[in-house]
Amino acid sequence: MLKLYDFLPSGNGYKVRLLLTQLQIPFQRIEINILNQESRTPEFLQKNPNGRVPLIELESGEHLAESNAMLVYFSEGTPFYPHDRLLQAKVLQWMFFEQYSHEPYIATVRFWITELKKAQEYHAEILKRRPSGYAALGVMEQHLAQNTYFVDNRYTIADIALFAYTHVAEEGGYDLSGFPAIRNWIEQIQAQPHHIPITDPCTSS
Repeated sequence: MLKLYDFLPSGNGYKVRLLLTQLQIPFQRIEINILNQESRTPEFLQKNPNGRVPLIELESGEHLAESNAMLVYFSEGTPFYPHDRLLQAKVLQWMFFEQYSHEPYIATVRFWITELKKAQEYHAEILKRRPSGYAALGVMEQHLAQNTYFVDNRYTIADIALFAYTHVAEEGGYDLSGFPAIRNWIEQIQAQPHHIPITDPCTSS
């Protein structure tokens, strides 16, 4: 059985849990508490020298890191990843956007505030990152005002990648009230078959 090394509050881990659940692929979830440095132990670093979660251990014993790489790996040949090359590239375009223009501002600020509970300590850095986070939300809002989903007007891993941290952006102090298209999209994602919330540890999988 697949093993998913994961930290429950992580949006990156949630991406993988969500896709595997929606594809109904059984997996064993192993909690790695990054706040306790559990991803930095010699044992874990042998699996992923980068010392990060999520991490997948395939049935072959090989390991795969980076959440968006996992999304591509598991979604190929399914409705979650288009067969057309241009559409595939557009999925990847949004996933690169998520990692470079979205996650560093929305996810990181949420982590400082909600998980580390150090909003005061990181106050200056939070204020510095906030405009870039809102800029990313603005790009998403503009697209979603004209499209139901991000690629080909259907639910793909591009949506999963962006949903993971966007739907909990308010935990990082972002106000989504001015982004009606994003809020409607969030509801569309939550209505998908076999959807699970980020708080679901999937212990029954």
